[in-house]
Amino acid sequence: MTERYAIHSNLNQLVARFGIEEAPGYTPCYNASPGKLLPVITHQSPQGFSFFYWGTAPAWIKNKTLAERIINTRVEWIQEKPLLRKALMRYRCLIPANGFYAWKKIGKKSLVPHLFTPQQALISFAGIWEEYDDQDGNSFHTFSVLTMPATAPVLSVTDRMPVIFNREQELIWLNPHATELQLLALIKPLDENALTSHVVSPAVFSPDVDKPSLLLPAPPADQFGNLTLFD
Repeated sequence: MTERYAIHSNLNQLVARFGIEEAPGYTPCYNASPGKLLPVITHQSPQGFSFFYWGTAPAWIKNKTLAERIINTRVEWIQEKPLLRKALMRYRCLIPANGFYAWKKIGKKSLVPHLFTPQQALISFAGIWEEYDDQDGNSFHTFSVLTMPATAPVLSVTDRMPVIFNREQELIWLNPHATELQLLALIKPLDENALTSHVVSPAVFSPDVDKPSLLLPAPPADQFGNLTLFD
C-alpha cells in the first residue's frame, strides 16, 4: 500500500515538467498523507492543477458515511469492477510526485520507512478521482493512487507500488480520446534502475510532520528493528 509520498518541486519545475499553467495555492509537501488536499492533473483539465483530498473525506464533512475512502486502487480490480472501468474512462488523473515512502516490516511490530526516488526529479502516479456532496450541498473531490505488484527494488521493502508514468505515458493518460486498451497498456513494470531508495526517519509516520529533513537518509534498523540517531 502507498500511504505517503513527497511533492516538493517549485512551481517553475512543475510548469516545465507537466506543461501546466501557474498553480495558485500550491505549497510543497514532504509528507503527503491521506486526508490532505494535494495537487492532481485531471484529463478533463490538463492545463493546470486541481486540488483534491487524498482518499479520505475532509474533516469538515458532515456525512459520516463518506468518512472513509479508498487511498489506493489495485489495477487488477479495474477489469473486475464495472465502476472502476467507468472511472478509468471518465475520472482519471495524474498525481505529481518527487518520490514515495514505503514501510519494511522488521519482526512482528517494527516498521522501517524507506523513500523511493526516481532518476529524474519529477514523476507522476496514475490515479482516479471522485466527487461527493455533503449534507449541505458542498462539493468536494477525492483521489486514489493506482497500485500494481511491486518490482525490484521496491519488492525488497513492500509488495505494492504506485503505477508510475513517464512523459509519453502521461500524455496518453490525459488524452480524452484514449481507449480502455490504450490506457491499460500503459500499466507496466518500471526498469529495475528507475528508482533508488534509502531509509528515512520514522517521523514520516506522523501526518503532522512535514519538513524537508524527512527526505534525508537515516541509519538503517538493526536486526531487532530499533532505530537510532533520528532528529
